[in-house]
Amino acid sequence: MDKARLQPALLAGLFIGAMSGLPIINMGNCCCCMWVIGGGVLAVYLRRQNASVAITSADGALLGLMAGAIGAIVGALISIPVQMLMGPMMQNVLERALSANQDLPPEVRDAMTRFGTMSGYAVVGALVNLVVYSIFGLLGGLLGVAIFNRNAPPAPPTVTTVTTIPHDPGIAQ
Repeated sequence: MDKARLQPALLAGLFIGAMSGLPIINMGNCCCCMWVIGGGVLAVYLRRQNASVAITSADGALLGLMAGAIGAIVGALISIPVQMLMGPMMQNVLERALSANQDLPPEVRDAMTRFGTMSGYAVVGALVNLVVYSIFGLLGGLLGVAIFNRNAPPAPPTVTTVTTIPHDPGIAQ
């Protein structure tokens, strides 16, 4: 993995993870994964700053994919301490909601209690985010290529060498 791709993907992944892991700010992802797509676009923008030629669609897609995956990991790491701080408060809110709703069936009450206290859902959520963020980061990378390659000089043409064999009139064909 070359540094020219890794550095923009890491920086954009940190952006995605920070914006997706912080409470209230993470609500921006409810709008079509806004932070994740924005991170994919950011990765292409940062890569474009260091490139002298246009970024290919494949390179933009790879940058966005990497940024999305890094962002999911960073977001999960940021959300762990946030959940530890907010957990007791959320447990209190859950208990008050359950005590106010006495007409809920016991199965629903048990499920809500288990859901509020089990950390296994955080692991499943992190794995789902890894897949979803990678996909939407890829889309953001493609969007970034479409945006930032408008004024870029075209990629140099590939040179192909054609070797011809001289025709010898003395050889029968």
